[in-house]
Amino acid sequence: MRVLVAEDYAPLARFLAAGLRREAMAVDVAASGDAAEELCDVHDYDVVLLDRDLPGLHGDELCRRLAARPRRPRVLMLTAADAVADRVAGLALGADDYLPKPFAFAELVARIRTLARRSGPGAYEVLRHRGIALDPGRREARLDGAPLVLNPKEFAVLELLMAEPGTPVPPHEIVRHVWGERPADIGGPERLHPTMSRLRAKLGDAAPITLHRGTGYRLG
Repeated sequence: MRVLVAEDYAPLARFLAAGLRREAMAVDVAASGDAAEELCDVHDYDVVLLDRDLPGLHGDELCRRLAARPRRPRVLMLTAADAVADRVAGLALGADDYLPKPFAFAELVARIRTLARRSGPGAYEVLRHRGIALDPGRREARLDGAPLVLNPKEFAVLELLMAEPGTPVPPHEIVRHVWGERPADIGGPERLHPTMSRLRAKLGDAAPITLHRGTGYRLG
């Protein structure tokens, strides 16, 4: 799942990004409405966390523009205003949900996952390949019927590979989808190697992951 955090208060943006990455989400951060719109022009996000009072392009106008897109992300509007009139106004702009600050992080995660389910048909269907069954909605995986214990990054990598089993996925694409767009995270495929080694060991010969030079990793 890919999420954009559009929030100009840097401490909150860092907190949200770090927490959501621990939940196996790929997260990008924008500190202004203009920067957020530019990222949305380049990437397909499942959910945008949108601070209503962004500098530059105002959050209200960005919400209107996103809502008008043919392939639009789901918008969860964040704001310090919690009056009913403010919530109604936010939803009228095209937001899919509205969460006043301060909020509980667990509730935020639950709302993001609920919105992601609505981002497209079959967004959270159970993925199956050979002996693997992976349920993105429940964050559960099984191998030959037995629970497969995966950390958040391993789960996200396997989910990406199972989306098109047999099709090689370039390392930089895996890193971008699983770790997000922070410069420290897009440091090269070496960041992927420890996660891929652990995942290969857990899957074993039941569903081997092979690296095809020039094309990427493929789930066999």
